[in-house]
Amino acid sequence: MSTKHTAAGAAAELSTIRDFLRYGVSRFNEADLDYGHGTSSAYDEAAFLVLETLHLPIEQLDPYLDSRLTSAEREAVAGIIHARIDTRKPAPYLLNKAYIQGIPFYVDERVLVPRSYIGELLFSDLFGGDDFTVVEDPTAVERVLDLCTGSGCLAILAARIFPEAQVDAVDLSADALEVAKRNVADSGFEDRITLHQGDLFAPLKTRKYDVIITNPPYVDAQAMAALPPEYRAEPALALAGGDDGLDIVRRILKEAPKHLTPEGGLLCEFGTGREILEAEYPQLDFLWLETANSFGEVFWLTRDQLKAGK
Repeated sequence: MSTKHTAAGAAAELSTIRDFLRYGVSRFNEADLDYGHGTSSAYDEAAFLVLETLHLPIEQLDPYLDSRLTSAEREAVAGIIHARIDTRKPAPYLLNKAYIQGIPFYVDERVLVPRSYIGELLFSDLFGGDDFTVVEDPTAVERVLDLCTGSGCLAILAARIFPEAQVDAVDLSADALEVAKRNVADSGFEDRITLHQGDLFAPLKTRKYDVIITNPPYVDAQAMAALPPEYRAEPALALAGGDDGLDIVRRILKEAPKHLTPEGGLLCEFGTGREILEAEYPQLDFLWLETANSFGEVFWLTRDQLKAGK
């Protein structure tokens, strides 16, 4: 970063939200930052940081663009813009906030920044839609499992989508579960979500579920070695999936049938290893699901399909 650009200088010379938005985009481009933790560009990142720091609605930038900021606000906004550059931490860590489907969650360095495609799928017509569905009646779902829950966001979304269900959420990391505990308390679903520490299905004994959702670690070894600083700021335990990224996915495929009810199914996000899975499990009839920004990175399998594929 050029030495002529400082937080103090920005706070003294800039005055409006438009000024700071432009400044943030310029500095982020200059610093060649990496994105992918809720935003995909320097502009979106700057808007997110500026609006959140000013406690403004993140979906309403235009009405405030030419608003002049107080000296304290200018210092706060300039400070977080420069913190993003100096630390190379994802913006949600600096703000302690991330959004999934417009719902805010607390996050810090103990958990992966929430960004699962499963969040979008849970709110889609696949669950209770009028046409093709994988779960016809969400109100009939009694038990849901969220494996590798991290911040607890998917467990909380599942509690919203399946209003009658008890939800179990499992993570190997005790630190992650502390974050999840906070989010569950804030969600109002404490009576329906139970957190468990352990390795995948181990703490659940013989429990069975109507729906299992999981966004496990699935980054392969080569990609782990090349991660930019923003991604290295996240817990490696939540990212690394072995040589080809699918070590944990294989374990889930093996163990899931024992934990599904007869009509149950598994919804799993696994990254870009579709060709590997299809070659390794030719007997499994994967249903590849599409989201706004992906295809073939999430699959659905029923208990019967999993058992038939053994």
